[in-house]
Order: sequence, then structure tokens, then C-alpha cells
Amino acid sequence: MRWLYLVAGIVSLALGVVGIFVPVLPTTPFVLLAAACFARSSPRFHEWLLRHRVMGPIIREWEAHRAMPPGVKPWAYAVMAVTFGISIAVVPALWHRLMLLSMALILAFFIWRIPVRPR
Repeated sequence: MRWLYLVAGIVSLALGVVGIFVPVLPTTPFVLLAAACFARSSPRFHEWLLRHRVMGPIIREWEAHRAMPPGVKPWAYAVMAVTFGISIAVVPALWHRLMLLSMALILAFFIWRIPVRPR
């Protein structure tokens, strides 16, 4: 079972890294999933993620509070609006635009459901 969690963690982390460059693929959920998988399979990889300069604070915040820090939600919505807006403006096919719009709405709903940690 440890090997399955390890492979799932590596794949999730790889998808999270790809999500940095692909606007449709979310980064944070994949990084959090990788951390959860590594916590069950490899303490060394889990500690590496916790100490990582970029990903570490996100994971520690989620593990400690199961919530987003104040001010992150508006920033996430803004980045989403810009990236999905550019993608929707660039693609020529109407069905691609509708697909991107539906993905943006689903992601916005997902972010809306995440609680915000009190100050």
C-alpha cells in the first residue's frame, strides 16, 4: 500500500507542477494530495514538501487549519479570472470556450466552499 501512495504522491506532485504552467490545471489541490500521499508513504518526501520554499507554507497552513489564510480567496479568484479569461479569448471553438467556462465555474465553486481562517 505504501508504494501505491508513493506513486500517487509523485503523480500528484507532477500534475501540480504542470498546473503552474497550464491555467486549466489547478496546482494547490494536487500539491495537497501529494502531501497527504507522502505522509502515508514516505516521511522523507513529506518533510521535503513541508520544508519547500513555495509549497511548504501552503501545506503547513492546510494541515494546521484546514482553511485558507485571509486574503487568498480574492487573489485566487483574480488569477482564475485572468487565466481563464485569456484562455477563453484565445480558443476559436465555441465548445472549447463553454468547456473552459464550465471548468472555471466548478473551480470557483470549489474555492468558495473552502473556509477562510480567521485573522
